Amino acid sequence: MTTSQDNADQVIVERRGNVQLIRINRPEARNALNGAVIQGIGQGVLEAENDPQLRAIVLIGTGDKAFCAGMDLKEFASGGTGAGLGSSEAGEAYQRLSRGQVSVPVVGAANATAVGGGLELLLSADLIVASSAAKFGFPEVKRGLYAAGGGTDVGTRIPLNIALELLLTGDPITAERAYQVGLVNLIAEPEQVLDAALAVAERIAANGPLGLAASKELARLAVTDHAEARRRQGELQKSVFSSADAKEGAMAFLEKRSPDWQGK
Repeated sequence: MTTSQDNADQVIVERRGNVQLIRINRPEARNALNGAVIQGIGQGVLEAENDPQLRAIVLIGTGDKAFCAGMDLKEFASGGTGAGLGSSEAGEAYQRLSRGQVSVPVVGAANATAVGGGLELLLSADLIVASSAAKFGFPEVKRGLYAAGGGTDVGTRIPLNIALELLLTGDPITAERAYQVGLVNLIAEPEQVLDAALAVAERIAANGPLGLAASKELARLAVTDHAEARRRQGELQKSVFSSADAKEGAMAFLEKRSPDWQGK
């Protein structure tokens, strides 16, 4: 395992085999998003996308109080947080993450409660492992606002009536109910959330990276733009099925060994 710490230790990025672990490290601020955190997360995403040996990302917060409290309102009020979403590569990578457009599969590890902007960040992940003690919700309407950072898209992940319950009442739901309605994939005891998320990420990382990227892109497109998904299906089938990795996958199966993926 190798470790690098950036942005004054507010984001810690660790390589765990073929998995990139990105940890928001501001427990005293409930892991709220400031410019440094946004840049740090974005940089961790860029590293994963540019390294063919990194085939999955786990995103987690530090501590047992919050996964992420959303935007740091103090820094936002002073105009500082927006700097993290500037024209830098890391800022653009963070924005792609928030739109579900990062090519590497992302596992969200909800070490604690995620509400508002924190839940919006968590929903940028493809799969979610949640602490049994966590709660999830969009309280914005209680303050005369709405979930403007992507929260209103939650109906693409769960039944519409449940999405509207979250958005219109502003009330949180438990981890158990979040699992029942399909908001999270797996529940773990609080101290086991990271291990459970890494185990899921390792299962993903064992698979072919081209197939993973294509599967993620097409599945997300099928929800939002079915016609575009059909068009991209034709393009990706040609490139993925004719790749060296496709040949390697077949040979590894015949030779009863683990494949050696090259990402090409």
